[in-house]
Amino acid sequence: MLRREDNERVTRTGPGTPLGQLMRAYWQPVALVSEMSDERPVKAIRIMSEDLVLFRRDDADDANATEEAAGTGGWGLVGRYCAHRGVDLSFGRRENGGLRCLYHGWLYGPDGRCLEQPAEPEHSNFAAKVRIPSYPCVERNGIVFAYLGTGDPPPFPAYDCFRAPEEYTFAFKGWWECNWLQGVEGGIDPSHVSFLHRFVGEDPREVYGQQFSEEVEGTGKKLSELVGDSFRPDIEVESAEHGLRVFALRDLTDDVRHVRITNLVFPNAFVVPFGNGKAFCQWHVPIDDENHYWFMILYDFEEVTDQETLLAQRLAEVSLPDYRPLRNRTNDWGFDPAEQRELTYTGMGLDINVHDQWAVESMGPVQDRTVERLGVSDRAVTANRRLLLKAITSFESGNPVPGLPLDTREAEELTGPLAIDTITPADGWEQAWRLRESERRARSPWAGREVPRAQR
Repeated sequence: MLRREDNERVTRTGPGTPLGQLMRAYWQPVALVSEMSDERPVKAIRIMSEDLVLFRRDDADDANATEEAAGTGGWGLVGRYCAHRGVDLSFGRRENGGLRCLYHGWLYGPDGRCLEQPAEPEHSNFAAKVRIPSYPCVERNGIVFAYLGTGDPPPFPAYDCFRAPEEYTFAFKGWWECNWLQGVEGGIDPSHVSFLHRFVGEDPREVYGQQFSEEVEGTGKKLSELVGDSFRPDIEVESAEHGLRVFALRDLTDDVRHVRITNLVFPNAFVVPFGNGKAFCQWHVPIDDENHYWFMILYDFEEVTDQETLLAQRLAEVSLPDYRPLRNRTNDWGFDPAEQRELTYTGMGLDINVHDQWAVESMGPVQDRTVERLGVSDRAVTANRRLLLKAITSFESGNPVPGLPLDTREAEELTGPLAIDTITPADGWEQAWRLRESERRARSPWAGREVPRAQR
């Protein structure tokens, strides 16, 4: 359990909060590239209780943008409300590389500077005194990332999700009605898969999360069956440059061990193995303290991803334009008692993402961690909380924090993180999983011929 003041400290992310300041120091996902349509590439964004507008700069007019705005990567992210009379700029017109307010024609560049005030006298320098909030953006494998901190943004880490060629990736997002930390803690909790994602009957069709229906090499069992039978894993947690590495170890026989490795990518993402040859990185980004988006980049080490099929699977589960799940609190997440008896452990459909959503949303908008009771199997959760509290204090003091590179050299050393589901000998498993990962990367068209040096 946490003290009430610590629970507040690790959940509140609004402007000026200690955690909000820390999270703004990292690049954060703000939108899918695919949701920024060619017809209307302007969208209201709310992140960490701050209202903004994202827009794609008009390439034909880029020459007119300010020199400072040239580093915004083809995107602009500015405050949502006009500095003049507070009008909503998400309805603005893209003009001259910026966004023009509909009310009186004030034009803002992607750097937030007011460039034109048509109704003011021609000799006026009033526009030069006006600026709204603005943040630099970059595009990576289908997601627009923004830096909402102060000073220069950090370089991007060399994580696999960013290094993978776009055709080997798939990006998506979804809205969950709960605090961001509940989503992250669900992702780094390795013991829940033994129950939450079980099938009590045969999975009849291809769905998102099908990796739980894939046979684990060398066992003759599907992953869902394997982890269901072995529901008491040994969990080990170790510190890493990116945050934490979490091992779930299940002894299948005296000689054979199942090793599943996930990673916390500090402060609000994790990397999880996703079946044979795949993994994904998933960020949980606060909308406000009681809602958040998860953003995901799935990447395949061996094959080009079938983006159309994956997109169809995900779109079947959400409503647009907000990406809210069709199964949610208002309809009991689609709970069906007959299905719970005959097919899935939850009775909430075949999509494992809904299972995770129910688990974290059912805790309430902001979980009260003062009344929970954690055990040995919760090592990853408790380790993350200790790390988060320590990092908030460290950042406030101007000291280094995990996963935040100070320069390009440090960014290049933030590789992987290595995430794998595999079978190893019970003895020497520490070396065996690294060998399996090295072999997977050797087969990959893009991942290199050896385990990255920084992860050895």
